[in-house]
Amino acid sequence: MKTATRNKHTPLNQYVSFSQTPAAAGPDSDTTLEEVLPGPSVRDPANQVIAGEELESLVACLTSVLSELESRVPSLYLDGHSYEVIGERLECDTKTVDNALQRQAQGGHPPRLAGGEGLSGAGR
Repeated sequence: MKTATRNKHTPLNQYVSFSQTPAAAGPDSDTTLEEVLPGPSVRDPANQVIAGEELESLVACLTSVLSELESRVPSLYLDGHSYEVIGERLECDTKTVDNALQRQAQGGHPPRLAGGEGLSGAGR
């Protein structure tokens, strides 16, 4: 009787086959679970190094184009902070925060000249 309650074969009896189509994929699908799951290339050290270098390059490019305010505002906003809280943290008004987010949402901002001034001559 003890062997019936040990459940040592339960994992084998409840396994999910990698070579069969998952139920969520539908009966007409030919994809297997093995094809859907990420493979070893995700953790490949070469891919991780390349992805890290690409991220560093992107950050460097954005840092050279964006002002300090423009680079910090979206980060704080995405963390869930309100315009008021962002303004307090960066010591600026909510309208400045709104303008920075609007420039980024539109995908553009005025070119910066030496000294951090835009073409309009107004400093940031």
